[in-house]
Amino acid sequence: MIATVYPGKLKGAQVAPASKSSMQRACAAALLHVGKTVIANPGHSNDDLAALDVIQKLGAQVEINNALNENGATIVTSINVISKGVLPIGPEMNCGESGLGIRMFTPIAALSSQSILINGKGSLVKRPMHFFDEIFPALGVQIQSQNGFLPIRIQGPLKTPETITVDGSLSSQFLTGLLMAYAASGAEGSLIKVLDLKSKPYIDLTLAVLNSFGWKVQHHNYEQFSFLPHDPLNEEIEYTVEGDWSGAAFLLVAGAIAGPIKVKGLQMDSTQADKAVMQALQSANVAIAIESDGIQIGSEDGAALRAFEFDATDCPDLFPPLVALASACIGVSEIKGVSRLAHKESDRGLTLQTEFAKLGIKIELDGDIMKIHGGCEITSSTVFSQHDHRIAMACGVAALKANGPVIITEAEAINKSYTDFFDHLKQLGGKVEIV
Repeated sequence: MIATVYPGKLKGAQVAPASKSSMQRACAAALLHVGKTVIANPGHSNDDLAALDVIQKLGAQVEINNALNENGATIVTSINVISKGVLPIGPEMNCGESGLGIRMFTPIAALSSQSILINGKGSLVKRPMHFFDEIFPALGVQIQSQNGFLPIRIQGPLKTPETITVDGSLSSQFLTGLLMAYAASGAEGSLIKVLDLKSKPYIDLTLAVLNSFGWKVQHHNYEQFSFLPHDPLNEEIEYTVEGDWSGAAFLLVAGAIAGPIKVKGLQMDSTQADKAVMQALQSANVAIAIESDGIQIGSEDGAALRAFEFDATDCPDLFPPLVALASACIGVSEIKGVSRLAHKESDRGLTLQTEFAKLGIKIELDGDIMKIHGGCEITSSTVFSQHDHRIAMACGVAALKANGPVIITEAEAINKSYTDFFDHLKQLGGKVEIV
């Protein structure tokens, strides 16, 4: 797919997409909850669909678009009690291109005693999984990998020793899977110790989902996680997927540089890491008003935006939208946390530098700091998504301030997280052509 985005103003209101971080965790919890789970406001990105496919491969029944869920809910029924809802129906589990999916569902799949081959596709096969090689033997799980890469074969059942220590420096997603598997396995009294945990807000979201289902998991300064006794989970649980701050960050930046617009459906008390985009927007002198029905962002008078400094170490997915924001700010903006970008869908530090250079924006990578030289003319050009959804969206947002159309090749990458992104730009008055 090729998307051409033209410069122009936006106006109106748009509802944020459903959070894939929340949706995927809800799918995992619904699998582990023995009973019926009604997931309201479900997402439909490729990662969300991959999660629904995985939980079915692991034994859950999923109902979509039937008479029981006229409100658009997804109904998940999990009945296997022996292995905490997990009963693989085949020899293989494929998580598509979802980094969270592969890292979260692998420990969950290990609750079963069946041998299962775990695979992915696209950039996922190049992302390191050596965490499992290091930790699974201590949990009684047999594992065979390709020197720390997919595909991997595992066989449980996973055991929960009284205490285990894990490395949290590569990604919090590995810990999310362990926390869910431990909670479902009835690991009361067990302790997971974590060294150098990154992306703490994502763990807050994991704990919020677990606790909303009825499991009781606590952290102690994010260095120790304990599992407490809890009442039996309700036979039927309803969970509402909140709006996605990761996807909405692109709408908010679009409003900041080409609005004003209103973004609806976001929770201001959310535990999502990417809610921190609001701090960066405020630092950039963006006009913001928090109203009862949404966030009003941007101004009619087009007040000058100023360069900003922001630490994205705990929210690295904000780099792409913030680079688009910095491109429209006068001066040199600095974003910290480049070291967190190497193992994404692309090496995002280098990808952002390469693709935004085509738009006339200079980006320097100085150790863990990215410096974006903004305020100059954004040039009409053709850019390549590098098969990375956030790069495609970042270029689409920056195009709103360009001196001509920006052509984005392999733009279908947006389907990974925000399928309706270009449609939403058009609904806000943007001119977008898709071929």
